[in-house]
Amino acid sequence: MNENMMNDQTLIVTGGAGFIGANFVHFWIKKTGQTVVNLDKLTYAGNPENLELLKGDGRHHLTVGDIGDQGLVSSLLKAHRPWAIVNFAAESHVDRSISAPDAFIQTNVVGTFNLIHEATTYWKALNEEEKTRFRFLHVSTDEVYGSLEKDDPPFTETTPYAPNSPYSASKAASDHLVRAFHHTYGLPTLTTNCSNNYGPYQFPEKLIPLVIHRALQRKPIPVYGDGLNIRDWLYVEDHCAAIKTVLMQGTPGEVYNIGGNNEITNINIVRTICRLLDEQLSPEVGFSHESLITFVSDRPGHDRRYAINAGKIETRLGWNPLETFETGIRKTVRWYLDHPQWVENITSGAYQKWIQTNYEDRK
Repeated sequence: MNENMMNDQTLIVTGGAGFIGANFVHFWIKKTGQTVVNLDKLTYAGNPENLELLKGDGRHHLTVGDIGDQGLVSSLLKAHRPWAIVNFAAESHVDRSISAPDAFIQTNVVGTFNLIHEATTYWKALNEEEKTRFRFLHVSTDEVYGSLEKDDPPFTETTPYAPNSPYSASKAASDHLVRAFHHTYGLPTLTTNCSNNYGPYQFPEKLIPLVIHRALQRKPIPVYGDGLNIRDWLYVEDHCAAIKTVLMQGTPGEVYNIGGNNEITNINIVRTICRLLDEQLSPEVGFSHESLITFVSDRPGHDRRYAINAGKIETRLGWNPLETFETGIRKTVRWYLDHPQWVENITSGAYQKWIQTNYEDRK
């Protein structure tokens, strides 16, 4: 689609009050000026405060609801007639999927099925021009590919799926549903599989905001196992730009891997954050935030390494990440230091109980 013709078009974003979704909503409206209808269930990770800067902006409409509610999805499609749907809605934390997998199957598998089923019904009723333009973009994860050994080549779009947690298995199932609806019904789908994201608005159960939050409280910073698990880190705004690129330029039916070209061990992530906090907070002489690092027992089935080969999106669509890890993590730490009220509001009693169960009760 020509971006100059987009101002009168509407995009539906699901899960747009969560971490990546909210960042994408802000990014999309800023870059395109297009109206966004945001469908979010507002579970623990879906936070309306993530969208506070859009309060009163007529280009953003938040609807509280579940992607699994076919009646609601159908009514939104009929009322707003979007040219595309971007699906971020998902349960996304591995530890939670281990302790309570049911919600992951319900949202990531059943919910995605209901959403794409209604999208297909809507798409079939469009005129030929609208059908050609329509896109359904499904946001997924590199975890569907399983785990890599130290010297294995990074994941590509043709790497066989080998999920190792209830979370990654549920996302793998949703990816397969999206593929099947394209090949069976012709729905113009796009799938993106991204590496670990970080940046503003991330719920502090994930590694980077968890480390920042615990360090600021002068509480032990838990690190699983030996801390040598490797992830590829992607700054969230780079991810948003990649999704926009795929949505505008991607070929229907294709999969695009999105990575940050930053393979780093967990322990080095933690130490980097501690050093940045030492630098920016100037703590008392003799204290270092690294002294708070505490190794705890590893989680079950912990994948050793993820790495993304993003060559396809780089060569075919011309996207490259703008942030290095050094620049992105500095921005991220600064954001959390500048938004203590957001952190305080989101870390409720339920969050504290979850932290105790998943970290403080480990040996």
